Amino acid sequence: MSTVLNPPGFQQEAMDAYFCEGEKRALALGNRGPIRFGPDGKLLPEIVEAYARTGFYIFEGVLDGGELAELREQFLAIFDRLPVHRDAKLDAQGRPALGRDRDTPFVHWSKPLGDPLGGTGVSNGRHPVKMDVPDAPKDKPAEVPFALMAPLEFSEAALRIYGHPGLLGVAATINGDDFVPFNEAFIIKKPGEGAAFAWHQDGTTHWESEDWTPLTHGFNFMAQMFDCTAANAIWYVPGTHAVGRIDIRAAVREAGSNRLPGAVPLICKAGDVAMSNRQILHGSFANNSPDWRVTFNLGFHRHGSILGAHTCGIDGQWVTYDEERIARRSEMIGYAIAARKQRFREEKPFVYRPHAEAGRSFEWDEAGRRAIRNYEKLDLFI
Repeated sequence: MSTVLNPPGFQQEAMDAYFCEGEKRALALGNRGPIRFGPDGKLLPEIVEAYARTGFYIFEGVLDGGELAELREQFLAIFDRLPVHRDAKLDAQGRPALGRDRDTPFVHWSKPLGDPLGGTGVSNGRHPVKMDVPDAPKDKPAEVPFALMAPLEFSEAALRIYGHPGLLGVAATINGDDFVPFNEAFIIKKPGEGAAFAWHQDGTTHWESEDWTPLTHGFNFMAQMFDCTAANAIWYVPGTHAVGRIDIRAAVREAGSNRLPGAVPLICKAGDVAMSNRQILHGSFANNSPDWRVTFNLGFHRHGSILGAHTCGIDGQWVTYDEERIARRSEMIGYAIAARKQRFREEKPFVYRPHAEAGRSFEWDEAGRRAIRNYEKLDLFI
């Protein structure tokens, strides 16, 4: 476990002990290993069982060294082009900042080592309790990026990973062959600056539905660009994806702190890809460690959960998702498969059943690049 920088006024000794115990519990869960499929093309039953039992699974070594290096290089190039603060039009080198002209949020900001979501009304107030956070050093900027949206438009390496046949095969096993996209982001935890994410369960709809199941709100893949340690990782309370909506305020009150008992960190190596049920109780602590954690999040839903859902979209407008909206957003899968096929010509491409049945084909070319511009406006939030 990495040594943590020790700012004044923070219960670091208690945190260190919590980190050590959590890491031991995490490594004993039996929910990690390579992606493995059976003769039927579906995930092996023991992997599905471990995911159903814990609410998350770590697929080890999914990205090889070359693919990982390319993703990391493109992320850092994007990071260098960000505005110097949320209202800036220029980056740190005085160049026009990336994403400055977009009409949907591209960068999400936080105070260094802050908790920008806890105790707010964001996402219908699903982060009800603010995390305890350390004081940021005085030499830090007033605000730092903690998430970048629409990465498939800005990184072809990310787009190719989105078309990874193993990952899409996992999605088909868990969510059905007609699975649909959700949303993508780069989550950033820079050393000594990275924000906390207050404890929460994803999902703002369906909790009271008669047909609710432990799979209703889909899952996120989390491709790791750097090693994840207990100090910088996302933390889970295993099994909570299957019990419905949790009273988070009561859980924190009973624990006496944000250090929820039984929680475990997502311990990963760079190149691992975790699958995380969106209903599991999870959060992360401010990253006052010396280690980067950058995660490429890519999520998928069950078709039945999305069709007919009435919710508030990224533009703040209420919308009911119909087959046309689902089909348009699912085009990103087709473009991703086409982009990956150009680079990995010896790899067997994934066949996405809705496109195959509709006789649709995609090419990754200049027309494709234009077609995915502002694709995030079609994200499918539930």
